[in-house]
Amino acid sequence: MKNAKNKPQRLNILFLSAEVFPYAKTGGLADVAGSLPKAIRHLGHDIRICMPRYGFIDKEQWGLQEVITRLDVPFGDGTETVRVYETRLGDVPVYMIDNDRFFNRDGIYAYPDDAERFILFSRASLELAKALNWQPHIVHCNDWHTALVPNWLKSVYKDDPFWQNTRTVFTIHNLAYQGVFGYRVLEVAGLAQYGFIAHPQLSHWNHVVHFMARGLIFADYITTVSPRYAREIMTPEFGAGLAPILQDRADTVVGILNGIDTEVWNPATDEYIVQHYDVNHLEDRKRNKTFLQEHVNLPVGESHPLLGFIGRLTEQKGIDLLVQAAEHVATHLDAQLVILGTGEEKWRQLIEQAANAHPQHIRASFTFNTPMAHYIYAGVDILLMPSRFEPCGLNQMIAMRYGAVPVVREVGGLADTVQDFNPKTGEGNGFTFRDYSPHALYTAIVRAVENWKHHSVWRTLQVRGMTTDFSWDRSARQYVDVYYRALETSGDVPPKLKAKLEGLRE
Repeated sequence: MKNAKNKPQRLNILFLSAEVFPYAKTGGLADVAGSLPKAIRHLGHDIRICMPRYGFIDKEQWGLQEVITRLDVPFGDGTETVRVYETRLGDVPVYMIDNDRFFNRDGIYAYPDDAERFILFSRASLELAKALNWQPHIVHCNDWHTALVPNWLKSVYKDDPFWQNTRTVFTIHNLAYQGVFGYRVLEVAGLAQYGFIAHPQLSHWNHVVHFMARGLIFADYITTVSPRYAREIMTPEFGAGLAPILQDRADTVVGILNGIDTEVWNPATDEYIVQHYDVNHLEDRKRNKTFLQEHVNLPVGESHPLLGFIGRLTEQKGIDLLVQAAEHVATHLDAQLVILGTGEEKWRQLIEQAANAHPQHIRASFTFNTPMAHYIYAGVDILLMPSRFEPCGLNQMIAMRYGAVPVVREVGGLADTVQDFNPKTGEGNGFTFRDYSPHALYTAIVRAVENWKHHSVWRTLQVRGMTTDFSWDRSARQYVDVYYRALETSGDVPPKLKAKLEGLRE
């Protein structure tokens, strides 16, 4: 590998993720991991993905080929043996770490040994690179599952010549999920000799092992999934208890807006929808609205504005606001509402009550249903995203690509992608609100519905959304820029932060 200061034109990038679409997915992390590496590869860099092989990932279905039969990985007081399989995601190699004890499960998360599982995955990924004799310039870590990698490279691997010129980039997809465990995890990770790391402003986790915090402390650069969210997480309101560390690392925190896979999300070619269309044939879109209305047993026709919600039934997604506003949407606006999602039982029950009270206006499907999501994007007039917080959000971008106009709360990536429509100037591509209240949401919906009644105004908003570039190419170029900036760093813990840490040993 060339010295970092020589700025190699073709970077070697090891991309670590606990989930990757289409192999394993619970949320947006998988979408990013399944799309961003392909876009970076198209820019000419050698990027390779590493993920666990969970029990539900079928070897034959995905064409997995065994490339390493036995790889001994440092683990606790000894080693744990893994196998490694390889497949391809487009042109990108995907390595899957296989171990029956830790990964042969029907799910991805929420197991009592999650700390051990992702320690093994992350450590095995580093050992795999050495076994392949493929030296990464950058190890790109994602969320708490891989957050110990920057810690390892500045401790147990610090004097290993193989890793001397490697730098780390750590991406926060959602700061709310942090990975907090007890002391024994340090022993499993081989970090016990380095002790606890206690930031003076975060004494409440002085005696726990905080994966996310370690990633933020030791990574050479930190990214998150929208510019607005990068600013928000440095505040107490959105910082999830970690704002002091992020403030200390502010000069290395970069917000890069996620993209969407424009091949998958394309109304002109979408395999699920009944009528293809594009920005020049928006009249054809009406058939998809009719189909959706028929599919969920709502009255058919253009006299009702059709609203949709796709997402987890949790307060993060603003479902509490939506439940309270739904009654008024049905009774005062004579609008229709289709809800798709899974989540907390109390919200499901309240939504069912609303749907039973207003069967001609509200319908809900409590499942993860890929075809139904496509039906909604292609059929609704308005997509609702009243999130309490939203690191990036993909639904609003997909909706706009499909000609649905978003109504969103001004937070995170929603604020970066949706600009409030101003009827006086004609500027904007959706409708936004600031206060986290059902009244603020309902007011924004009213404004959207009133403008929906004016065909020329609505068509302008649709065209504006459909012609916006939400592809991954733009984001990929920004990530590559961050990679080069990381390579210019010394690889040490920043002095400003190092001075504040207690119990951090060289």
